[in-house]
Amino acid sequence: MTPKGRVLVTGCSSGIGLDAARRLTAEGWRVVATCRRPEDIAARQAEGMDCLHLDLADEASVTACAEAALAAGPVDALVNNAAFALPGAVEDMPRGALRAIFEVNLFGTHDLTRRLIPQLRQRGGRIVNISSVLGLVGIPWRGPYVATKFALEGLTDVLRLEMHGTGVEVVLIEPGPITSRIRENAIPHFERWVDWRGSPRAEQYCASLLKRLYEPSGKDRFELPPSAVSDRILAALTAARPAPRYYVTAPTRISGVARRLLPTRALDWFARRN
Repeated sequence: MTPKGRVLVTGCSSGIGLDAARRLTAEGWRVVATCRRPEDIAARQAEGMDCLHLDLADEASVTACAEAALAAGPVDALVNNAAFALPGAVEDMPRGALRAIFEVNLFGTHDLTRRLIPQLRQRGGRIVNISSVLGLVGIPWRGPYVATKFALEGLTDVLRLEMHGTGVEVVLIEPGPITSRIRENAIPHFERWVDWRGSPRAEQYCASLLKRLYEPSGKDRFELPPSAVSDRILAALTAARPAPRYYVTAPTRISGVARRLLPTRALDWFARRN
């Protein structure tokens, strides 16, 4: 792959995606940022970035984004970052809620990836999928997001095996607590899909999840800035032989070890406390 080539980064409105787009631009990469909202596209363009509209829930939008990116020049790498969270108890999630989050976090991501793979094969490119500590260990109230990240981990592992020998390197990056707007951005999805007042867990919602969602809170003691993820993205894109996985925070490293070593009941105890 040509060093400092052209890279498409999804989910560049804020947080990890925005920091990665800025960092890669500063390092000399030609970044194609993607955002869903027009105001965010305008903001990225005002910074001098190429920015395309992308709504991963809309197949036509994914097609148009891929075609526009390829029409503007060769694509050397893809960083799949865009995703959203949908908190709530699993028993309170209607079918449509799971369909909505999987459309963005998995199906749209997969669709975009496969549309770019032919170009990446020609360039000896990189596919970097941003997973989560919740792709390693599930915790209460995060079922839909956990399900999408577990699925992304599995799909990425198989894609890495299948791409062996093609010149395309496939990498997972697994952040833990990172400063972002994921909590605030989850609120509309929670309000749309979860009838917490009608739930047998209504008291639990009031005592825990609603406070986490709506009340200001300090930083997690293990929380790192988005730049910590950008460091790993840059490593994944530039290493001659990138690692299959890059852990970012202490909770991710601990969870990775716990997943491998602890029996299920011990892992459940660990997850309930976190």
